[in-house]
Amino acid sequence: MGRFASCFPRRETRLTCRNMVSGLLMVKESANCWSLAEAIGHSGPHVLQHFLSRARFDTEAVRRSVAAWTVEQLGEREVMLVVDETGDEKSSLDAVGAARQYSGALGGIGLCQVAVHLSYVSAEGHALVDRRLYLGEAWAADDERRELVGVPDERVFATKPQLAGDMLEDAHASGVHTAWVAADEVYGGRELRARIRALGYGYAIAVPTSHRVTTPGAGKKKVTALLERVPKRAWMRLRTGHGTKAERLYDWAMIDVNPDDAPPGQAAGHSQVLVRRHRRTGTLSFYRTWHPDPQPISVLVSAVCRRWRVEEDFQGAKGLAHLDTGQVTCWTSWHRWSLMSMIAYALLAVGALHERQRAHPANSDDELAMVPVSPRELLALLRVFALPRPRQDTDPAHALHWSNWRRRHQHRATACHRRWNNVTAVAIA
Repeated sequence: MGRFASCFPRRETRLTCRNMVSGLLMVKESANCWSLAEAIGHSGPHVLQHFLSRARFDTEAVRRSVAAWTVEQLGEREVMLVVDETGDEKSSLDAVGAARQYSGALGGIGLCQVAVHLSYVSAEGHALVDRRLYLGEAWAADDERRELVGVPDERVFATKPQLAGDMLEDAHASGVHTAWVAADEVYGGRELRARIRALGYGYAIAVPTSHRVTTPGAGKKKVTALLERVPKRAWMRLRTGHGTKAERLYDWAMIDVNPDDAPPGQAAGHSQVLVRRHRRTGTLSFYRTWHPDPQPISVLVSAVCRRWRVEEDFQGAKGLAHLDTGQVTCWTSWHRWSLMSMIAYALLAVGALHERQRAHPANSDDELAMVPVSPRELLALLRVFALPRPRQDTDPAHALHWSNWRRRHQHRATACHRRWNNVTAVAIA
């Protein structure tokens, strides 16, 4: 917390930030301003609501400081920047960016907010370091809704790949100059790949079966047509990760293609299509890769497979730090809630790394007799040994106060809804 204390002009705001991060780690069930305030010991949610919506501090300055600290703690060995999106289900179109749209987290189309996130992955660990809320074209063009939720005037419609490119440029400006970039099919377009190359990053990005490439001497064709040029002996079986019962093994092939995304004045580098084949079902997946230097297939496959670290970050940030339960509706409050959640999860990711290093030093030959500590296991231990217990668990009077507060608030909300329904019914009649 001391790393970004200077970003807060007032002591009260700084302490509220600290309390909120602690509350996100203390609360086990769904978290919002009500449950956090009750756990922290506040008499009502108003302090946290003010902090999220109206308190004066530079949200992005805090995020940059937290990201820099996270990068320092996780190290700069075998760095990868992973871009991916996730959706948070909503019950109303009033929340900023909420619309009926596709979300992999929902398993299809639903009413949700979608945000593009950037995960920093190193050989030691991984955590989320940036995010951008996606505003669909209808939201970006609706001046009335934008004003109601406080969307800044300079925020215009941007596609998900454009948001990803902005985050990668911010990461580069902050000092991350050498890295691979990984993403799924949504981010395989030429524009983003060219922006990645302009930053000096290599990439390993999934592409759809309809993606077209140009091969030396064979013209332009779909990636599926490249299989005709792959002899049986060219397939290589490589491990892609550990399952719950055994290692995951796939067959891989690499085909050189002509790059189509070179920025002006940059050398062509080395561009390939990777093909992954399931060894039992035969299901195929395709990936575009590029790097300024020639890379063996093992390195390219490793870059492709490490993309799944961002899914672990989503699960941890949502399940442990309540990234998706904020119930915030406005632009500023959404960005501040997501930032507090990212801070809480970064603390767990870095803390788990330090515990693994303490329990099994790098120069030690002793084999671990148990699996390394995970962020989830660390949080369970922190709740026992370090974090204070939620106030309502230790103070019956506080629990009774909050029970009365909730019932009064719910009574007022019900009365307001009834009056409004009566007004609209008369107007319609």
